[in-house]
Amino acid sequence: MRTLLARLRPRRSAAADAYRLGERATGDTPWREAAYAVVDLETTGLDPRRDEIISFAAVPIDDGRIRVGRTRTAIVRPRRMPTAETIRIHGLRRDDLAGAPALDEVLDLMLEALSGRVLVAHAAWVERGFLLSAFRPAGLRVPEPVLDTAILARHVLDGDGPGEGLRLTEAADRLGLPVHRPHHADGDALTTAQLFLALVARLDAREPQTVGSLARLSAR
Repeated sequence: MRTLLARLRPRRSAAADAYRLGERATGDTPWREAAYAVVDLETTGLDPRRDEIISFAAVPIDDGRIRVGRTRTAIVRPRRMPTAETIRIHGLRRDDLAGAPALDEVLDLMLEALSGRVLVAHAAWVERGFLLSAFRPAGLRVPEPVLDTAILARHVLDGDGPGEGLRLTEAADRLGLPVHRPHHADGDALTTAQLFLALVARLDAREPQTVGSLARLSAR
């Protein structure tokens, strides 16, 4: 019975406890004063109910500056290897993944990268869904709010139009930003981080922005 209960009990670690207890910026925090983690995931597909994370990257932003040297990355071995179609997108072959750690072995790294930070992603519904699936066994939730650069780009580049927003490379190109290693988690996370700062600077020039105002814009 004790063994069964231990298996059912949510996984606990120092990283999980720090993530659970970490204080993040509140809604009225001026955006430059908040700490962010800009996250990108490469996955075997787009459905977190059956697909899996195979690559993770998080680029931190502190005091309105990208901290490239503190980027956290991981390759993850899935239970089921990706199809040839998805390999053509992200370039991670079965040989690349076979020797990588499983998700539960890199979960602490992911939690450490996000602890105390506001999550930023491009087309964030993808990252939100997969992180929710990854964190659920540990009894953890995805940090809120989640800021979505795809939707923020619509407010800056295309007005307040509906929809999920522009593709990452398109938004970066339209703002004259470099695009780093498309469809690689580390490259897309860095491109997203640069896009986030460029978008928020433009929004802030119109009206001073807070974490809460950016969250409201991301929800539209």
